Amino acid sequence: MLFTPEHDEMRRTLQRFIANEINPHVDAWEAAGRFPAHELFKKLGSLGFLGLERPEAYGGLGLDYSYALMMAEELGGIRCGGVPMAIGVQTDMATPALARFGSDEVRREFLAPSIAGDYVACLGVSEVGAGSDVASVKTTARADGDDYVIDGGKMWTTSGAQADWMCLLANTSEGAPHRNKSLICVPMKARGVSVARTLDKLGMRSSDTAQVFFDGVRVPKRFRVGEEGKGFVYQMTQFQQERLWAAASSLKAHELIIADTIAYTRERKAFGRAILDNQVVQFKLAELQTEVELLRSLVYRAAEAIVRGEDATKLATMAKLKTGQLGRELPSACLQYFGGMGYMTETPVSRAFRDQRLAAIGGGADEVMLQILTRMMGMAG
Repeated sequence: MLFTPEHDEMRRTLQRFIANEINPHVDAWEAAGRFPAHELFKKLGSLGFLGLERPEAYGGLGLDYSYALMMAEELGGIRCGGVPMAIGVQTDMATPALARFGSDEVRREFLAPSIAGDYVACLGVSEVGAGSDVASVKTTARADGDDYVIDGGKMWTTSGAQADWMCLLANTSEGAPHRNKSLICVPMKARGVSVARTLDKLGMRSSDTAQVFFDGVRVPKRFRVGEEGKGFVYQMTQFQQERLWAAASSLKAHELIIADTIAYTRERKAFGRAILDNQVVQFKLAELQTEVELLRSLVYRAAEAIVRGEDATKLATMAKLKTGQLGRELPSACLQYFGGMGYMTETPVSRAFRDQRLAAIGGGADEVMLQILTRMMGMAG
């Protein structure tokens, strides 16, 4: 991936924003269980960071995917996982299908204010009985004249308690589960929408995550994204961007953990010498840094394919798989070298240990990534 001076200037702007507007507040937001999404997103929107690759007609900058990749990578400099994840939902998870397939009317109503930071978006796919198995979602959107009437519920909804609208995947007809679903933009203040509870999570503590119910929620059919029955296909397209975003956003986060570990083990003494003086520690940290660089190469290669207009499904799936695996291995290894302090919640490595565990589950579990890859390699039907 060849970055230009324009990329570098935007990168520096984002780094300053993170240093001044986010990282000083992360500990307080983690303790509170949420961050002020509307306030933060409005600032990001004013700088153009919520619509880097979105059409200029809706307030975006109309740039190519390499700029979105740059942003995802820099978000790894935030010293928690919850805030960058919520930003990623806004830019790379809840809005890509709307930007690509939505009508002009629905894009002006939901995409434009999301790019500006006036609206907070959330994604409604997972349910209590349907996480990685997207085809089995039960929420329905029954046609009634010019409206849909929505019943059901969504689980593990990032930003669900603060969101203004949801990109909802629901069954709009009977029939084959891959052809009976649609994506619909649902205002969270619509009558019948209720946030049942915010969830108490192992990690990602600063991101409010909600369980949402729909009881006879009526929205106009014009809020549908693209064609009826194409929702599953549209969501699979969104997933590819989400999975690559997850990989890109982990890179700098991993490097910060390694740097923290080097600094701590250089100062921490045991048996008369610094922990870092042990060759086994040095070698392990060198191996982990190498793994991060290998993942970066894979992410950049997938991003280059997207910029060229090529299908990056296989590469993005591999990157997501590797991200989940490294998210388990790297924080765990580094935490071990912190000893007892690694087990304390006040230590950044313990937060990373909790936050990065989600990478192997969210956006499609590791096992789903392996299923996709085995099919693409001709090993499974």
